[in-house]
Amino acid sequence: MRLYNLVLLTLALIFSTSSLANPYIDALPAWQSTLNRYVDDQGRIDFRSLAGDTKELDEFVSAIAQISPDSHPAMFPTHADKLSYQINSYNALAMRGVIDRDIPANFSSLLKRASFFLLRSVVIGGKKTNLYDYENKVIRKMGDARIHFVLNCMVVDCPPLLKKVFKPETLDSDLEQATVDFFNSDKYVQVNSDKQQVWLSRLLKFYTKDYVESGKKQELISYVNQYRDMPLADNYKVKFLDYDWTINQQPKPFTSKLELASPSDSGT
Repeated sequence: MRLYNLVLLTLALIFSTSSLANPYIDALPAWQSTLNRYVDDQGRIDFRSLAGDTKELDEFVSAIAQISPDSHPAMFPTHADKLSYQINSYNALAMRGVIDRDIPANFSSLLKRASFFLLRSVVIGGKKTNLYDYENKVIRKMGDARIHFVLNCMVVDCPPLLKKVFKPETLDSDLEQATVDFFNSDKYVQVNSDKQQVWLSRLLKFYTKDYVESGKKQELISYVNQYRDMPLADNYKVKFLDYDWTINQQPKPFTSKLELASPSDSGT
């Protein structure tokens, strides 16, 4: 009887331990390694090299396919747990998508964007969806407009892809810093004092109602000024910058003709 009870206790411990396993958490180091190896300090991705070595990226994408806040809610008990998962997973799935599309030059046409964001299936927590629905029906529903400054669709005018894994304990400060950096960048906010105009990233047009409930673009200045070191004049006219849909790929390294020449060609 004592042996029987011991066996039952051992089995209970085994199943208890396995039930606590979180493939997503276990795979986060692989995602961090991918970012470290293939993203530079400007947020550009070395897709050419990554395409030849997707093992760690695929490990993380596989974990996303197995588990999510919807499929395993007990493993993501807080708002920060859920949102950090969603940001990490969106970025990884977008990165994998560029590889799956054989690294296209851009998403400049509506058809290309539809093919990538809407028609390409991804698996999250055992369920098929697409990046468009994931962003708009899941992530935006979390109610934090700052997500738009960390979600990355891998094109030039997205916010920089940060070389960090988002974690619940630092999520709020990371979102805040990313938003401050975004609105203090001349790339995303440009002021023309002579014409009394402020040109904002088109992200602010895409998601205006996430920043101001009225949906009025002029009220965006008040939102932006929460994060600006130098506040914008509230009477300046708001305009939106064009959006560059070119894939945010690291440039090919320069190779001189001398480097390409063989020893015999150089006369040595």
